[in-house]
Amino acid sequence: MMTSGKHIAAGISQAERPGRTGRFFRLFLLVLLWPTMMVLFTACGTSASAKITVTGEALGTFYTITLIAPPDRMDEVAVKRLAEDVLDEVNRLMSTYRDDSELSRFNRHAEATPFPVTEATFTVFQMAQVISEQSGGAFDVTVGPLVNAWGFGSDTFEEPPEDREIASLLERVGYQKITLQPDGSIRKARPDIYCDLSAIAKGYAVDAVAERLESVGISRYMVEVGGEIRVAGLSVTGKAWQLGIEEPVYEGRKLHAIVQMGAGALATSGNYRNMYEVDGKLFAHTIDPHSGYPTRHQVASASVIHESCAMADGYATALMALGKDKALALAQKENLAVMLIVAGEESGIFETVATDGFTRYLQD
Repeated sequence: MMTSGKHIAAGISQAERPGRTGRFFRLFLLVLLWPTMMVLFTACGTSASAKITVTGEALGTFYTITLIAPPDRMDEVAVKRLAEDVLDEVNRLMSTYRDDSELSRFNRHAEATPFPVTEATFTVFQMAQVISEQSGGAFDVTVGPLVNAWGFGSDTFEEPPEDREIASLLERVGYQKITLQPDGSIRKARPDIYCDLSAIAKGYAVDAVAERLESVGISRYMVEVGGEIRVAGLSVTGKAWQLGIEEPVYEGRKLHAIVQMGAGALATSGNYRNMYEVDGKLFAHTIDPHSGYPTRHQVASASVIHESCAMADGYATALMALGKDKALALAQKENLAVMLIVAGEESGIFETVATDGFTRYLQD
């Protein structure tokens, strides 16, 4: 199983453990699997046969796929088989929860010699490196050891790390410590480099399913995996798809904004559904690769619209790590369609900041 560090806590069974700092508990266990976006459409005026929707579990989260006016040969069974074949392959390649995955074998590769990977894994690393360079290392797939240490990865978690452990782990972190070779292999600068692709692989999985659908002639669809979404064509209403972005509140679900899209991908990253508390201190899952500590700024969620769901997924994580001012600077530099929801001084009060490229998708 591959769980995303963006929406899902590492190990719901860890609900309560004694730790050196006192009582440890995971917040909001009942909502951790909920995505930060919702698809908002109705089938009013359209026959049921014109729409197929399938749901399931994959990559440690839930998926929903909707086809509009599918070919006669496509039924729910065929759609589910197609989607899960793709999702299973991504999991087989990029999971940190499977010992036999390609990524896990790369992480165990105890030499600085190049490690051959499949084209799909290499492509995801390429996209990750682009975002890392553009964000000045705010996005960094080598941050895996810190993610695990803070309890948001695949390792068993007991208590938050001490300063000296963080300092030691930081020596293994830095996107410059991996090199993508011309032959499609990847080289580590040191054998103990450990990579976690969960902040981009889920978006890649959405793209992979969408592209598989298009390859069999399907042009009107919505693919959603754990809250990351890609759409094409008209929705069941005959209009653009309506995608809801949640208010970043701890309890319940409240709609914050509605995005209307005819094509493209939307990804949102937020801290508010993946955190824990120790002795009155909250620790959120977004780790700053430079300091080694969870971020503590006021950006509650970041949404990105992009043609690639993988890129939107990675950018959203980078923006969360950067904080408001640096995130907006990155959005301007790279001409990204971005919306940030920033927590105000008073609880429950939020500021919404969106670039012009994002604003044109917002429903009034």
